Amino acid sequence: MNTRPFDNKVAIVTGAGSGIGASCALKFAELGAKVVVSDVSAAGGAQTVSAIKARGGDAVFVKTDVAEPMVIRSLVEQTLSEFGRLDYACNNAGIGGAQAQTADYPEESWRRVLDVNLTGVWLCMKHEIPLMLRQGGAIVNVSSILGTVGFVGAPAYTAAKHGVNGLTKTAALEYATRNIRVNSVCPGFTATPMIENAGLVPGSDAYKAVVDLHPMKRLGRPEEVAEAVVWLCSDAASFITGECLLVDGGYDAQ
Repeated sequence: MNTRPFDNKVAIVTGAGSGIGASCALKFAELGAKVVVSDVSAAGGAQTVSAIKARGGDAVFVKTDVAEPMVIRSLVEQTLSEFGRLDYACNNAGIGGAQAQTADYPEESWRRVLDVNLTGVWLCMKHEIPLMLRQGGAIVNVSSILGTVGFVGAPAYTAAKHGVNGLTKTAALEYATRNIRVNSVCPGFTATPMIENAGLVPGSDAYKAVVDLHPMKRLGRPEEVAEAVVWLCSDAASFITGECLLVDGGYDAQ
């Protein structure tokens, strides 16, 4: 059995400076892919690249704000210049935004959340797909459990992640006969810096309340999401496209 099925392949991972994105980048590299690590944080991106290289992998960092169209174009152009092709993309970059109910939600935060979490995914696919059409490929967009249900106090994030799933399904249909598969993963609440930045600190009442939303009574781990992402990119998932895969500890089964 080939333990490096992604040898000679190239992957882009956005938001790869920490959390789910960093775990995805490390997993792609572990399976043999050359990885373009993309993030707004140069320090986080450099840390991920260093971790990949320490394990014998090949990676480069490209600082990227996914809400900026020309920056995304440059990201894909640099991928082509550095590695000559693009086989996989994990469009993971996202932000949580403000916490407020719909009528009280600040307009500036609404626009920024939609720009990063939804428009950013579309911009990435807009530039990734033409490069993948040369030899085929697979895209996994990172949505959320909040892309399948509502959640009080997170109208922008919830709307954006529902949009990611709709965009994923549409692109899957458009390129189904052109050797590009497009899927999304919908993680439950996962132990990442985003969770910490939202004030969900282990031991707090708020943290326990979120944990209790999951039938497995724990948060997800970034590496568990990464396993789903690379599986969807692999030949083992060759007949899967347009799927929004729940990685949620049973959250949506309730």
